[in-house]
Amino acid sequence: MLIPALLPRIPIGNWFATLVRWLKDTFEIVFDAIVVFLDWTIDALEWLLNFTEIYFEIPSFWFLSVLLALLAWKMSGRGVAIFTFLGIMLIASMNLWGPAVQTLAVIITATIVALIIGIPLGILAAKFNPVNAVVRPILDFMQTLPAFVYLLPAVIFFGIGVVPAVIATIIFAMPPAVRLTNLGIRQVPVELIEAGEAFGSNWFQLLFKVQLPQAMPTIMAGVNQCIMLSLSMVVIASLIGGGGLGSVVNRGISRLDVGLGFEGGLAVVIIAIILDRLTQGSED
Repeated sequence: MLIPALLPRIPIGNWFATLVRWLKDTFEIVFDAIVVFLDWTIDALEWLLNFTEIYFEIPSFWFLSVLLALLAWKMSGRGVAIFTFLGIMLIASMNLWGPAVQTLAVIITATIVALIIGIPLGILAAKFNPVNAVVRPILDFMQTLPAFVYLLPAVIFFGIGVVPAVIATIIFAMPPAVRLTNLGIRQVPVELIEAGEAFGSNWFQLLFKVQLPQAMPTIMAGVNQCIMLSLSMVVIASLIGGGGLGSVVNRGISRLDVGLGFEGGLAVVIIAIILDRLTQGSED
């Protein structure tokens, strides 16, 4: 009981707040550019997902249910295809297709950005041990930090809305892409690398013709985990204006409306299962 009184308080929180304010003031132009880019990307994806309804007056859920069902049939089999079609129809029948499109746009944007950053970082960590030594504790920190903590700096830097929700989702979902890319490349048999070197392959040829193809199943597992973590962040990100199905669940909780919350959660589960089976199918 006496130890806290004998130790001086270390103001880590104050230091972090000072750092955040400095970053916001110094790189305000960069943050504004990120907001513009992500807003444009999300709007473009929502337009793409709804283009049949905009131009041909065909409800977009009909087109996407058929398209995704055919894709699921090819990649994962008939059972997943049937589930995909019926699942999208169920979401539409609950009048949640609009929020579902917003959620898909956020997930696709966050996943693409997380993979664009995470996969090259995983490659660097696999090829250079000093990079791995720096990246590994950072990933440990990112994966153990409570998800709600990501929301605060996102709001400070980017305000309230969809963009900070996407930023928080990107940071939350990125670690598996880095880790599994790193792991997949490191697990490539040494004999294959030596054979490539014997044939005169340079660094890039070894990477793109030997290591990445051999590591692709592990990398795809990282893509799958990245998507799943993005979905798990949907409900949490709704607290800072993320919209989509997360806002439906959040509305149900705030109103103590069990039915509305269950419908929103069910729609999230359906989308999660569809995306999970599609990305797992691509591993086979």
